[in-house]
This record gives sequence, C-alpha cells and structure tokens, in this order.
Amino acid sequence: MKTLQKITLFSLLAFTFSCKDDVNPVITPVDTSVNFTHKTTIKVGGEGASEITAYDKISKKLFTVNVDLNEISIHDISNLDTPVKENSISLNAYGAPNSVAIFEGKLAIAVEDNVKQNPGKILLYNTVDNSLLKQYTVGSLPDMVTFSPDGKMIVSANEGEPNDDYTVDPEGSISIINLENDAVTTLNFTAFNAQEASLESEGFRVFGPNADLAKDVEPEYVAISEDSKTAWVSLQENNGIAKVNLQTKTIEAIYPLGFKDYSLAKNTLDASDKDDVKELKSWPVKGIYMPDAIVYVKINGVEYIISANEGDARDYDGFSEEVRMDDLTLDETVFDADKDYLNEMNLGRLKTTTTLGDANNDGKVEELYSYGARSFSIWSDNGNLVYDSGNSIATQTLALTTDRFNDNDKRSDDKGAEPESVEVLNIGDQRYILFVGLERNDQVMVYDITNPNAPEFLQILSNADDEAPEGLLVIKSEDSPNGKDLLVVSNEDSGTVTIYQNN
Repeated sequence: MKTLQKITLFSLLAFTFSCKDDVNPVITPVDTSVNFTHKTTIKVGGEGASEITAYDKISKKLFTVNVDLNEISIHDISNLDTPVKENSISLNAYGAPNSVAIFEGKLAIAVEDNVKQNPGKILLYNTVDNSLLKQYTVGSLPDMVTFSPDGKMIVSANEGEPNDDYTVDPEGSISIINLENDAVTTLNFTAFNAQEASLESEGFRVFGPNADLAKDVEPEYVAISEDSKTAWVSLQENNGIAKVNLQTKTIEAIYPLGFKDYSLAKNTLDASDKDDVKELKSWPVKGIYMPDAIVYVKINGVEYIISANEGDARDYDGFSEEVRMDDLTLDETVFDADKDYLNEMNLGRLKTTTTLGDANNDGKVEELYSYGARSFSIWSDNGNLVYDSGNSIATQTLALTTDRFNDNDKRSDDKGAEPESVEVLNIGDQRYILFVGLERNDQVMVYDITNPNAPEFLQILSNADDEAPEGLLVIKSEDSPNGKDLLVVSNEDSGTVTIYQNN
C-alpha cells in the first residue's frame, strides 16, 4: 500500500478537481480567493522553443527565448483568447539566447557566445519596433538577466561553465550595467579564494579539476531588492548564494546553504525508480540544496530570498562527479549492513556525487548525499534558513496527481520533481502567493507565503500540452491585458507558453 504521509484524508476533504476541459486539469482549493485557471496556450515551436518569457506592458506583448530557432519569439496578447504571432528577433549574428527581461519598453537579452567560454553579450532592444539600441560585453555564458526595479541597471549572472573536456574553465562572474552611462562592471570571486576552506566547511562546494573558487563558481540566477541596492545570486553547483552591493558594485558575501536531512520525518522521499511503488520514506541521506531560480520578496518589512532547490550535477567528458549509490562502498561502522541500503529497491539507484562523503579518503563513505532538496526554501537576506517545504511537494503531488509524481516515479532515483523556477505575486500588499515550477512533473505548485514561517499549499496547475516548465512570470492585474493577475509559464520541452489567470 502506498504511503501518503498522513495527508490523504486532508487532501480529499480540502481539495476538488476543477477542469477547464479534460486536457487542462487544475486542482482548485476550497479557498477560491486565489484560484488560477487555464486561460490560453501558445505553441511557440518545438523542443527548446520556450524557455524564458518577458512581458511588455506597453505593447502587451510576450517576448520568449526560443533556443530552437535561435530567436526571441514575440506574441501580442492584447486579446488573451487569440494571441497573435509577430515578427521575431533573430540572434544568429550574436550567439544563443538564454534569458530576457523588460523594463519600460526596453528588452534585455542575455546571449552566450558561439564558444561558450568566451565573453557573452547583453543586447538591448526597443520593444516597439524591435530595433537594437545597445550591446554590452559581459562575462562568460550570461545565463540570466534582469533589470533593477528602478530601471537604472541591468544585472547578469555569468555562469562561466567549462568546456566539455574541462580544459578551459572561465571564471564565473556577475555583470552590472549602468544604463545612465553604459558602463559595465563585471565582478569576479577572486577575493573569496582565501575563504575556500571555511566556506566548504559550511556546505559550500569547490570541486572542479584544478579549480580555485573563482573559477569553480557558476552564477545561475539573480534576484534584486525592491530599493535596487542589493542583488542575490544563486551559485547552483556550489550550493550557495552570493550577496552583491549594487551601490558599491562589490560582492559582499557568499552564503553556504548546507544540507537537508532526509532522515527526518518531515523530509521523507522516494529514492528508487525500481521498487514498483510510489512511497516516501526516511533515509540516511543529505540533500544538497543547489538552487536554480531565486526570487526576492519583502513581507512586513522583512527581506527574504526564495529558492527552487533543483540540484545539478557536473557531468562532462573531462570530469563527472555523478554516480549511483550502488557504485559506492559504505563504511560498515556507520551504515548497518543488514539494512541493505545499496539495494536498488532502497538507495542503490539514487544518484550521488563522488566529491562528498568520504572525509578520511579511505574509499568508504561515511555520509550519503543527493542532488537538490526536492523543495523550495525561504532564506533570510543573509542566507539563514527560515523555512524549507520539506516533503510537501512530494506528498501533495503523490496524493493529488499520483501519475505525475516524480514523472510517474521515473525520476525518483534522480532529483524527484525538480523544482526549477519560482515567482511571487503580491496581492494588494496583503497576500503573497508563491509559484514553484516542477520541471519533471510538468506542474506548477501554488503556495500562500504571507506567513513565511508557515506557508500553506493552495493549488497545483498543469496543462496536458505542456512539458518541463522552465520559466515563470507574474503579470499583475494593473498591467494585464484583461485586468486579472496572470501567471505565464514557459515550457521548454513542449515549446509552449501557457497563461493562467486568477479568477
């Protein structure tokens, strides 16, 4: 019998299934003051045609990163019932797009060079006529770009990934573009090289071949405070978050995120895809948070950073850390042999890293680690954990959408549902609604985080035509084409953009 972690009765009492039609299942809470339903879906193209989307409130258009065609696809959504495709922006002359952002009629595009290890560019376009206004050189592999809330700066996270042979590993960096004078400041992490040991002792990871900290860090995502003075940047592979002073243009701190304890009842997980059952259990495993997307929110005067704890292994021809736990040799003084942990029905199939767990280097691991935390977390502005969703994503999807749980159990041995993206909707400065995109479940979770210490699960959104939500975008009612709060979901594998509205 499947374990539903004591939520089955609650779920049956508290939730009903509401469908726009048979192919658009949405789980709707009894509290319908926040109730998102499917509005429309745009077929942008094939796989990779829809990764990240930005919205221009002036022209009422969506601008979507289309890796499939190496362009920015544009759709007029003035009438949400009949979106209109418009001429796209080709990027063949510049490189490959990774991210887009818009502020007051200006579109910023993060473009990696054809040789990823070379410096990338931020291209600035006019959203009215799609004309190129400026181009700025930034660090290697700009993976995410955003405007500061005051519109005076553009900030990019430059991942600096190595080549596949791992013979070239550029520094990860953060670029700040001052739009008032077009000056570009690119910050590296060399000042933290001397702190490597102390950071690692708290859960930060520096592990690439022959790399120092500055080369090993891979900035992934940027969140900026509402006063435009501070940025936080996720360092996914390194399991940390950097804090950047945008006024002095300095990296002030790196916050190691530590590890999640899967032996606790609140953190149970399904660790096998071969046990023929969808079941959550406690295991002697530590989860490496490894956040992908992060978002800033200020609630009752307190600043928070919310992370989607996806996890991501380094797996290159020249270096790979990824193995399965049954490839390991366990320290028999720590792990009870009678419990047969490395059986494929238990932990044997779970993917792990060769870079952690063997503190005394005797070839036997004393601790087990897995990628990601299968959760979202709320952190203080200085990197302290305020709240982690524990097994909430797993328990809710298992109880309410069993066939989608961990991609129908096929991803239980990897990173589960893979929380990829996060976005927050502020409703009247009174309620704060969090959306969490689940890449492998093809779903979006909805939570009320008005009390950051005790978020409440509200709803699951999904659409049968959508696969692998990569980017989330909130359009507030005052900027929306129909006067309703909207959630825009960019689905990478299906090449679709789906819009939900709050009824």
